[in-house]
Amino acid sequence: MCWSATADVVAGAAIASVGAACLIRTRRAGDLPLAPLPLLLGAHQLVEARIWHVGGGTGAATVTWAVIALPVLVVWVPVGVWCAAPRRAGRRVAALVAVGALTAALLAHGLTTRPVRAEIRGHTMAYVIGLPRAELLVAGYLIATVGALLLSGDRWLTGLGVLAGAGALVCWLLWRLEFVSTWCALAAVCSVVLYGWASRRPAPRPALPAVDYRP
Repeated sequence: MCWSATADVVAGAAIASVGAACLIRTRRAGDLPLAPLPLLLGAHQLVEARIWHVGGGTGAATVTWAVIALPVLVVWVPVGVWCAAPRRAGRRVAALVAVGALTAALLAHGLTTRPVRAEIRGHTMAYVIGLPRAELLVAGYLIATVGALLLSGDRWLTGLGVLAGAGALVCWLLWRLEFVSTWCALAAVCSVVLYGWASRRPAPRPALPAVDYRP
């Protein structure tokens, strides 16, 4: 979320460009689910630009924004980390994939049974859904996404988890004050970290050719 339609367009295009660069730099098949995450985040910003343009409301753009932000991301991030994580960390992250899947199912049910409304509040965009047990859903969301990064066993992704957790707290406080929405800035910084991660991942070692030894 950004503070205006123009900011969302600029941020969305920049973040999506970083996502394309991440894909180009990716050399491991297991990294492919996580590497294009900035593409999704960039598209998310562009969707919100449309919401700014129409003045909020309950239209298709608002629903699309909520679907990406809630059930999609809470599954995408832990699954992407699980695919990229070394084997020793895979079991830990797998448990968080299950948490993400359960949280996504509850969020998806909420989105299908309750209207989603976007409201412009100063320099912020607020999304009103009215989900039951919202505190538990937020906890599950953070455990699945930030937790998966922290337990990834990769120093770049662990650092990204620290950045995402601390940045989300700061952005939430600013958003609650209706001062300015800075989520797009956090998404941009996280996307740059993901690019650094994709660029520095070593290429997989080629398999040794089979040798037919017959004395």
